[in-house]
Amino acid sequence: MRKVILEKGRALTQADLNRSGALPAEVMASAEAIVDDVRARGDEAVRDYCNKFDGACPASFRVPQELIDEAPSMVDPAFLRALTRARDQIRAFHEKEREESWFTTRPDGTILGVKVTPVASAAVYVPGGRAQYPSTVLMDTIPAKVAGVPRVVMVTPPQKDGSLSAYTLAAAKLAGVDEVYAVGGAQAIGAVAYGTESIPACDKIVGPGNAFVAAAKRYVSGDVGIDMVAGPSEVCVLADSTAGPAVVAADLMAQAEHDPLASCYLVTCDAELPDRVLACAEKLVSQSPREDITRRSLDNRGVVVVADTLDAAVEAVNVVAPEHLELHCKDAMGLLGKIRNAGAIFVGAWSSEPLGDYVAGPNHTLPTGGTARFSNPLGVYDFQKRSSVISYTPEGLLADAPATQAMAQAEGLWAHALSVGMRRRLAEQGLEGYEDAQAACEGAHRVAWPEDLAAPGVPYLPGYAREGR
Repeated sequence: MRKVILEKGRALTQADLNRSGALPAEVMASAEAIVDDVRARGDEAVRDYCNKFDGACPASFRVPQELIDEAPSMVDPAFLRALTRARDQIRAFHEKEREESWFTTRPDGTILGVKVTPVASAAVYVPGGRAQYPSTVLMDTIPAKVAGVPRVVMVTPPQKDGSLSAYTLAAAKLAGVDEVYAVGGAQAIGAVAYGTESIPACDKIVGPGNAFVAAAKRYVSGDVGIDMVAGPSEVCVLADSTAGPAVVAADLMAQAEHDPLASCYLVTCDAELPDRVLACAEKLVSQSPREDITRRSLDNRGVVVVADTLDAAVEAVNVVAPEHLELHCKDAMGLLGKIRNAGAIFVGAWSSEPLGDYVAGPNHTLPTGGTARFSNPLGVYDFQKRSSVISYTPEGLLADAPATQAMAQAEGLWAHALSVGMRRRLAEQGLEGYEDAQAACEGAHRVAWPEDLAAPGVPYLPGYAREGR
């Protein structure tokens, strides 16, 4: 792990982190070409790319319901109990996120409010490469179901022998997935974004994937909704002298084993802790069945930040803005208020990040790559739309019309003012409508702008020469 020493007065910078940033141009170009082809040729293109990249293509992309129904009987009962516990706790947490429509009435009878409506359909992408992720099925499906989404689709790539993960299908059954399609990669994103002959389009696409999946999601964003453009997993451990080095090492490895590109950060104000953590990590990594992946991540994407004070260490964490943040500190809860940027915060030494990955309840689909500065974990709100509701009475219109017309005049939008002005005239006369439509159009200029605004002054920026002076 690379070490960054923050001497007194020096703050951590993005340059210290050496993040790769945006998706490579060649990845974006490839994903865009695949999506465009799927949009143009539909199932035929999806089949071509499945054979090319996955080495397998099922006769029908739709997974038979009987396979999904049978999946829970194919897994160990202990796993099924774990899956059920996770489902129940994830659902209980997300139930608290659900938003309801609300309305308020002004004294003049005007009704204002927000109508909350679930999206009509959502697609959940579930990876099927280096590892199987039934937890992702639960995390991405349950908030959609809590939100009231009537159609939740799962897309996941088959193995070369045409098999699917029983773990993944069992999770789909328990979570309430409505349809499963055996397709992955950028072609799957294109299919659920625009639809094919056999895969209907969806309104929202969520879930993690490789760089090509992320690039495809970015490309279709705007035509459909997406949760985020997720990068490799990352963890940041903020630790003081009370932290246990073996536990910290295990926590760093828990992210490193995901992907050689996973990023691991250890931020501390104890100059001696990093060496003890790294010594434990070396001993533990050698015993890992995913040693190669874990070691490459720690060696190439690991960063140790040593600050001179705990406050400086906290500020370094806010610069990292990690996906997962663990607080291994004496007064961990006391630090919570100082953390501004993190996807999920695990408070105290007992709060192992994998608990959040699987069973705690909060969502594990989190902003990566520093985007926790402005992004949120996946939640029920991602599957709900909000529509403003505005219903005026004549009295309410008379109260707000003058201000509306004045603002429209300042912006030079005459018909905006006219739309209100014609109603204002009716309300002032106590009428419901105009008997003579042609006569109502006479003198429209003054109906729109009953008063002329005085010309505004001109604020000049300093340093500019002005004519006449």
